[in-house]
Amino acid sequence: MNKLSKEYLTECKTALDAEQTHSLSITDNWAHVNRELVHQDWDVLYKKLADYADETAADNAHVQTLMKEHFEIACRFYTPSKEAYIGMGIFYKENEDMKKFHNSYHPEMVDYLGDAIVHYADNNL
Repeated sequence: MNKLSKEYLTECKTALDAEQTHSLSITDNWAHVNRELVHQDWDVLYKKLADYADETAADNAHVQTLMKEHFEIACRFYTPSKEAYIGMGIFYKENEDMKKFHNSYHPEMVDYLGDAIVHYADNNL
């Protein structure tokens, strides 16, 4: 994520905020989402991703297959644009609770996940 311009990162955060706000307003705060299942699925996914974090590049094919799963889980809430999806990675890093949660799987998870999200978004969205 470090190679992205400050302006683009701001655009991504703005897109995430706007798209989530809109989605929340039209779905009764994501009433359609089985949050327990989402959290279970992300738990399984993050445990798999943690196995790669030390020695595997974020653009690795296996990692990117896991990122496809990550994106599909995120889409249970709404389908984010490329910028909003990258914004999600920024949110994970900048929000202390989210950072702590993700880094509980691996000490560098939030940075690794952010890089993997950018690669996935650049190549698939």
